[in-house]
Formats: sequence, structure tokens, C-alpha cells
Amino acid sequence: MPQKRRIRALGIRFVRRGTLGLCLLFVAYGTWLVVTDAPSYRFVARLFEDRLFLKQILREWGVLAPLVFIALQALQVIVAPIPGEATGFLGGYLFGETIGLIYSTIGLTVGSLVAFGVGRWFGAHYVQRVVSSEIWSKLGFIVEAEGAILCFIIYLIPGLPKDIVCYLFGISPMPFWVFAVASTLGRIPGTWVLSAQGAHTASGDYLEVILLTAVVVAVAVPLYCYRNRIVERLRRSEP
Repeated sequence: MPQKRRIRALGIRFVRRGTLGLCLLFVAYGTWLVVTDAPSYRFVARLFEDRLFLKQILREWGVLAPLVFIALQALQVIVAPIPGEATGFLGGYLFGETIGLIYSTIGLTVGSLVAFGVGRWFGAHYVQRVVSSEIWSKLGFIVEAEGAILCFIIYLIPGLPKDIVCYLFGISPMPFWVFAVASTLGRIPGTWVLSAQGAHTASGDYLEVILLTAVVVAVAVPLYCYRNRIVERLRRSEP
């Protein structure tokens, strides 16, 4: 047992340092591209500035375009290099409302399951290092949760750190398939909103974007403001 613990500790240390090193390298490389105004940076900037050019590139990439996007969505759950809201919006902008929703959901589900698996494999000791003390004190009760409804509500409420929560559910007794179904369904409403906003922005329907955003804000703001009370009630309902 001590030998297994040492091997696991070495593995955890290797993964953490490797992930941190890759993130720092990515940030440094991106900064260098921007400062030097490199051709690759200008290419990326043009993708966001010229919609016709963007559509042309997507057609040239073919099947690689959705695969790269799905991988990006999964990656932002596991290591969170960029906000999930940005990638969700990008999916609708690039692929349209329905297809963007499908691609985003696939990527988010894959990323969530990987994070869940990492938490289950490496255990509570690793997860406590990944999760901040504030989140652990507020959402630590998840590690004793088994209910699908709790998982669904957690992923439905705006403002909660859903990506980090994947690791917490990984060390809970919740079955893998229950987490997969409940977390995916809980993410869909928010993902659909982002995809719809991106799609309407790409088509120039700015009035629809404004109306959709207003409706979402009216619904989401109360949930966001009372999220701590909702979490506390969920905590008390857990046996």
C-alpha cells in the first residue's frame, strides 16, 4: 500500500507540474505572437474580424473544424484555459444554433467525464489541491452525494463553478452514468443560450440577441443572487 501511494503521489505531481508547465508555455507563446505581430496572430485576428474569411476557412478544414472545437470545449472543462461562456458563444457563431449546441454539448460532456474520472482515480487528496478552500467549504458536501436531481440542479444554477464541481462528483459515490446524464442535461439550457446568441450575432440579428439576453438575464439573475441559499438548502437536504 505505501508503494502504491508513492506511485500515485508521483503521478499526481507529474500531472500537476506538466499541466502548469503547458499552460505557462501556452501563455508565453501567445504573448510573444501578439507582441511580435506574427502572421499566425494576424490570421487569428482576421478570423474574428472577417466572417466571410472565417466561413471559408471552416469549409477548407472540413471535418477537422468540429473536432477541434469539441476538443477545445473538453479542454476548457479539464484545465479551463479560457472561459466556457466564450467557447459556447463561439460554437453558435461558427456552426449555427443547433449544430453549435450539439458540438458544445459533446465537448462539455467529454471534458466533464474526464474531470470526473480524474477525481475518482486520484482521490480526495488530489481534488482538495485542485479545488480552492472556499469552494470546498461551500460545495464539499457533494462528495457524499448520490442523487441525480442534486447533480442536475448544481449544473443548472448559473454562477456555480461547474467545471471544478466535476472533480468533486468524481470522489462522491455517484455512479458514472448518473453523473454523465444529469450533468449533461443540466448544462444544456445554458449552452443553448450561448449557442443561440452566437448564431444570431453571426447572422446580424442583433435585436434577437438583445431580446434573448434580456430574457436570460431576467431568469438567471435571481438564480445567481440566491445561488448560495439554494446550495445551502441542497446541503441540508443531503442525508
